Amino acid sequence: MLDELLGRAELKDRIGELEEETEHLEAQLEAESERRADAVSARQDAEERVNRLEDRIAQLEGELERRRDDGEGDGDNLAFRSRTDIRGERLDEVLARLESVETGPESVLSAAVADGAAAPDAVDDLLGDRARLVERAAPCLVYADDAGLVSAVLEPPVQPDPFCEWDDATRIDRAWCQPTGRFALALVRADVFAIGEYDGRERRSMRSFESDVKGDHSKGGFSQGRFERIRDEQIEAHLGDCREAISDRDAERLFVVGDQRLVGEFDEEAVATAAVDATGNGEAVLDDALREFFTTRLSTF
Repeated sequence: MLDELLGRAELKDRIGELEEETEHLEAQLEAESERRADAVSARQDAEERVNRLEDRIAQLEGELERRRDDGEGDGDNLAFRSRTDIRGERLDEVLARLESVETGPESVLSAAVADGAAAPDAVDDLLGDRARLVERAAPCLVYADDAGLVSAVLEPPVQPDPFCEWDDATRIDRAWCQPTGRFALALVRADVFAIGEYDGRERRSMRSFESDVKGDHSKGGFSQGRFERIRDEQIEAHLGDCREAISDRDAERLFVVGDQRLVGEFDEEAVATAAVDATGNGEAVLDDALREFFTTRLSTF
């Protein structure tokens, strides 16, 4: 009664209405913030998937190009008799067979053909039209004899400098195809880094860490441009940490694998780089990367 006489009842009702409106607006703001955070997080996840898909697309495009080079779908009947990826024990067997070839003087041809290079004259003279297959497979190693009993092309993970020679045996260095001696293998992705040091197939040590690229972009509130700038800065910082970890290695020989767009940053210090589809983290992802990197494609005429 007193509140009504003093006009306070109306004010209290208005205060109640405003409090309800404030709570409603706060709920809307919180929901909007959550939506922004979800959108930024979703974009981050999408970009990670895009990176993976781009690497996979590059691999499939390479496969498509190899098949096209083999004459599939372009009206060219010139093709390798077989093509297969080999590693581990199967690779051991193939290399051992090639190493066992012994003939008379200057009866076996060994050659390393650089990417985009024409087949050496000796390869062209010996193989004729099939030399085009060698050019399509390059960079590669070629082994053939003057009797036509030996005919193989290898696409190793480590391509040596170009050479072409006739001899009484094949010229093969196991380090072109297999993990030998002391070396370091580094896996570089936007979200993960791992490096292992090896003596042949035995891993002697490893180190790994994850970047904060994804975690720092989960709060929302960033404009798209700012989000991308922050992400680029964090990736660059992550690459700096990767370079520092790589520089601390003991093994001089270095291989760098991982995201296609990142491994090129290490071309100068690495013996070889390659895009690999290894996912996860820790020892398992490093093992997958090592196995995928040391895979050789074998083609026969």
